[in-house]
Parts: sequence; structure tokens; C-alpha cells
Amino acid sequence: MNLKNIRVVLVNPLYASNVGAACRAMKNMGLNDLALVAPRCDVTTHECQQWACHANNILKKRREFATLAEAVADCELVAGATARPGLYREHTRTPRDWAPRLLAATATGHVALVFGPEDNGLGNDDLALCTQLMRIPSSARYASLNLAQAVMVVGYELFTATKRFKIPTERTAEAPNGMREQMFKMWRQGLLEIGFMEEQMADHMMLGLRRIFSRGPLSENDVRILIGVGRQMQWCAGEMRRRGAVPPRAKTKP
Repeated sequence: MNLKNIRVVLVNPLYASNVGAACRAMKNMGLNDLALVAPRCDVTTHECQQWACHANNILKKRREFATLAEAVADCELVAGATARPGLYREHTRTPRDWAPRLLAATATGHVALVFGPEDNGLGNDDLALCTQLMRIPSSARYASLNLAQAVMVVGYELFTATKRFKIPTERTAEAPNGMREQMFKMWRQGLLEIGFMEEQMADHMMLGLRRIFSRGPLSENDVRILIGVGRQMQWCAGEMRRRGAVPPRAKTKP
């Protein structure tokens, strides 16, 4: 899978802001090859550069073509995005469905992702050059997406399918039971000493705390912090006693 072999082709784009925003979407999703087919806007404007933000390198190295046929002439697969209904558009599939095949083709050649102009989308002549048709799932009440948003959605599906992105994991393992019990012991004593609860209600209140802390995983680092909180509670209570102050009793409901 080679994302460098994926080309984003914008056919007759109307607005420079959309071209710039599409560049940003491309860079977010690891795509770099932009082709414009007979653009109807000036993509050299400051507005376009602003929308591209940190993806101006993609905008600067864009290639412009007179026709879609020229823009995709060297591509093995050409996937066109369309939201319009029609006899020759009924075999569309979602970008997620097409992603594995499109990515597989990048191992041996170029793949084009083609997006039509903002006013009418891709015409039948454009679709005739496409080997695959994509339809981005959207509400029937308003199926047409903004051009740059469509580039982002398709790019996201392809990037996700590469499985290159890994969700960050906890730096430490989940805390063992003995460590958690040490934490609960310190919290019980600390909450008693600062007056948050009375002895006869302590067991009941601690069951509530256990329930709170069991709703998600607690890593060793998490529990170390909570043990530190319990230790600080006990220290503060000791300082108050040393100064002759009595911690107020909290009014808690069972």
C-alpha cells in the first residue's frame, strides 16, 4: 500500500477556498498528489493559501490538466465520487467498501480519486472514465457534501484502511488488586480524618467510591496519583490537629 500513488483529482472546482481546504484534508490523510482539471477559480490567491494552511506544499506542486482524461491517463483505477442518482450510478459503493481494492492497486500503479465541481458534480462523461463509483453515506435530505469535506471523508477511509494509525496505549499496566486496595485503605483513612464521613458510614461510602473507580480501567500511574491524594488528605488532617483545628463533618447522604 503506497499512499504516494493516490492522486486527488478536482474537476472544474469553483472556489479557491475549497481547493485550499482539500489540500489540508489531503495532508491530514497522508495524500500528496493533487491534480486540477480546468479550474474555474484562481488557486494562486492568498485565500486559497490560507485555507490550505500547512498544506501549501501540496498546493504549490499541483498539476493542472485541460481534461479529466489527461489527468487520469496513467492511473490503473479511477474512483469517482457521486451523490447524484441515475441509471449509470446505481452500482456505487461506499469509500469504505472500495478502500481495500484501491489501496491494493497502489502497489503496482497510480489510483485516482475524482471529485466533481461544487455546482453539478461529475457528469456522465466524467463517470465514463471511472472504473469505480463511490457514494459517501449521507442523509437523503441533503446528500451533497462540500468538496473539501468529501475529499476528507474518502481520504479518511483510505488512511484508516492502511491500519497505520495506532491508538496510544497506557504507559503502565492496569493496577493490580493489591495496589488498588492500598489506595482504598488510604482514602478511607484520609476521608475519615478530614471529616468527609463518619466511622459508622465509612463502609457504605467506600462502596460508593469503589463503584465510581470500577467504571473504567485504572493504570498503575492512575493509582499512584490517587494514593498520593489519600496521603495528602492524611497529612492535611494531621496539620489541622497539630494547630488545634477540628475538621468539619461533611453532611453526606447515604
